[in-house]
Parts: sequence; structure tokens; C-alpha cells
Amino acid sequence: MSDTGDTNRFTDHMSDEDALMWNIEKDPILRSTIVAVGTLDRAPHWGRLRETIDRATILVPRMRQRVQSPPLRIGPPRWTFDRDFDLDFHLRRLQVPSPGSHCALLDAVQPIAMSSFDRARPLWEFTVLEGLEGDRAAVVLKIHHSVTDGVGGMELLMHIVDVERDSIWNDDCPAAHAPDVLDPIGLVRDSLAHTTRRLAGVGRRLPGVLGRAATDAVRDPGRAATEVARTARSVVRLLAPANHPYSPLVTARGLGRRLDTLDVPLDDLKRAAKAGEGSLNDAFVAAVVGGLRRYHQHHGADVEHLRMTIPINLRTESDPAAGNRFAPARFPVPIAIADPKERMRALGSLVREWRAEPAIRLTHPLAGALNRLPTTVTTALFGAMLKGSDFTTTNVPGSPFPVYVGGALVERFYAFAPPSGSSMNIALMSHFDQCCIGIVTDTTAVPDTDTLMGCLRDGVDELVAIG
Repeated sequence: MSDTGDTNRFTDHMSDEDALMWNIEKDPILRSTIVAVGTLDRAPHWGRLRETIDRATILVPRMRQRVQSPPLRIGPPRWTFDRDFDLDFHLRRLQVPSPGSHCALLDAVQPIAMSSFDRARPLWEFTVLEGLEGDRAAVVLKIHHSVTDGVGGMELLMHIVDVERDSIWNDDCPAAHAPDVLDPIGLVRDSLAHTTRRLAGVGRRLPGVLGRAATDAVRDPGRAATEVARTARSVVRLLAPANHPYSPLVTARGLGRRLDTLDVPLDDLKRAAKAGEGSLNDAFVAAVVGGLRRYHQHHGADVEHLRMTIPINLRTESDPAAGNRFAPARFPVPIAIADPKERMRALGSLVREWRAEPAIRLTHPLAGALNRLPTTVTTALFGAMLKGSDFTTTNVPGSPFPVYVGGALVERFYAFAPPSGSSMNIALMSHFDQCCIGIVTDTTAVPDTDTLMGCLRDGVDELVAIG
């Protein structure tokens, strides 16, 4: 939280990145809800779990904050403590329908993932689903993307899980206090002051930036001009609208969602990556692209490239768990490469090129510029960027060791990230010795999800085989 003499120390202005994720939901297809599902070896102890989450809401203030739009829309939205915070509203306890299979679990999670949040409350929910086969259970964490991104979400989860089955919290947590009254006049005054400070900050930095640019131009005018042109081209590539997907199969968009999962032993995927002289992410993306290649072949669609969106993590060790620190990169990827090793090398090279794009480091000012536009314009621009993407891949490092929730071992942990305009989002979460892959599909774009899942499984098996 901000503690710099603001009018109300229990409020905190949204960052431009977070505000962008909040504002674009004017278009429901761009709804940005993150869902994580952990399967457990037993039902967690309810009282202990409730106490743990209550502590987490104190240690992570964002979990007790809601979004408040500023009066007269002066300044950015702000996080403010919910005076009526009710932990029991955010904690749910449900039963998976018989026979309690994995498919029944995903069917139960699906409406949770599809429903929007109550915008008058903190933007998260935690649900325990009991009744899985073998007296097992599952936990579902649902959180709005404006609260955090995937990597930050893992940091938040560390406040909920234990490293031993019988761990007991003994540390003292500070009490959470909320203000009795919010001062509307003070909020307007504070918003005006905040906007003025931001403009003044830009004004203070601008001479230095211009001075350095002028110095560089004098010392090496050719190089300075080249860098300016390179950065400008990079920004255009990052923000360029995509009028339509490359695929002729997944062109429509809707609000229906289906959840599916795949499991791959972590060592198997690592061996495949090593055999292809790539990273774990290179192997994952190559497996997904191989599956999509099969899907298009199944339908007789001759496609050379698909447009992929991939979030590039910008988070540093000093960044808090709450908040978004990533840049969405979109670029064409070849899907006609039959050899999995060659495909892995080509895709790995493309991803590394985009990680080095100058515009990636300009995410904050670019988000700020978009947020200064009317919400309808911002939504339309961002929608034009994202809806032309064929698919999205996400890779989030999980826990490298076993963890427990309320005394229950987390056997698998899946991330279900929002498609946000693309036809599907395929997310890999490494969990101890497993790669847990969660797939969220737009059922309007992909009506035959069973066929798609079969093709993705074949793509994963093909990659694993080279190891």
C-alpha cells in the first residue's frame, strides 16, 4: 500500500498495467479471470484452512481491497479496503457430483471460471470441492487478473500452502484495520494530486531522457538514429491490430469455455528439451504447435503460420506479489515444421527474439497511454490486438517441492488462464515432479474440443519421444 502521505492511507492507486486489465472487461470476451486448481490426497481441515486464508488476507492487503473508481473519473481507479469484508463470502465449500471423477471436477470448476466477480468486493474466491474418487478433494483459487499475474499469483499462494502436512503457524500477524469512512472530497483532491504528481514526474524525467538522447546523438548520431527507429518499429509491432486470426478454423469468438488438462512428467519434458537443445518452454511451445498442426491437418486446413500470444515475465525480486509485471507479445509462428527438434529450435529462437524487443520494456508507459483514452476506445484497441491471436501459451514455474493445504497434499496443480480474445490459452505449471497443463478453450472458436485435445496429446507425446 502507499504510505506517502496520501489523503487516505488505506487506499492505493492502481498501476497502469492493473488498470488496463480492469478496464478492458467492458468487452466480456476480454474478461481476465485466472483460475488455479489443486487436486488433494484428502479433504483439507476446514478450520485450519480458514485460519490460514484469514492470515493470508492480512499479510497480502490486496486480498481485503476492492476497486473504487474515482469520483468524476478523475485519475486512475484505486484499491481501497473493503469496510464490509466478509471472509465467508470468499470461501466456498461444495461437493463434486458422483462419481467424483477428474472430468466431474472440471465440469464443476467450469461455471466458477466463467462467472464474473462481484465488483463491489475484493476480487478473489477460494472454493473447496470434496467428494473426488478415493476420498480426495480439490481447491479452486479464482482471482482477477488486475490483482496479479501468473507468477505473482504463485507468490500469493505461498501464503496459503504449507511445506509439511502438520505445519502450524506460530508467527504473529498484524491486525487488519479498515477506515470507518471514506472522504469523497478527499478522494477527488487526492486523485487530482496523484495525476499532477505523475505528470510532474514525467516532466522531471523528460529533460534527463532528452539530455541523454541528445548526448548519444552527438557522440554517435548514426547509432542513436538506428536505436530510435528500432524502438519505434518495435512499438508498432507490439501494438499493431490483428484484423483476423491466421487459422481459418478458429475465427469466431464467444463466452463459452471448456477446461481440460494434460499431465507430463517434468523429467520427460526436460529430457526432450535437452535433446532439442532448447529450454523447457521451447519444448512446451513446440508440443502445443505440433498439436495444433495435427488439428489443422485433421480438418484439411493448409496453414503455414498461426499467431501466438505469449506473456513475457518482467517481474523482478523487488516487485510485490500483487500487480501485473508482464508484456503480451504476439507474433506468427510456423506450424508446418514436421520435425519436432527443428520445430523446437525455430520456436525457441522466435521467443528469444521477442524477449529482446525494445518495446517489451516500455509496457508501463504504453499501458499508461492506453489508459488515458476513453474506456471504450481502450477496449476496442486492446481487443483489436488480442482477438486476432489464434492461441496463447503461458508457462508459470510452480513449487519445486511438495506442498500442503489444510493438511492435505497437493498432488497436481493446474493454471487455467483466460483466452482474452484468442481461441484458447494453454498454460503449463510445473509442480514438484510434474508438468500440469491446463487448457481453456473458447467453445465458439473450437466446437470440437475432444478432437483438439486428442491432437494436443499427440503433440506432447511426439515431443516427449525425442527425449
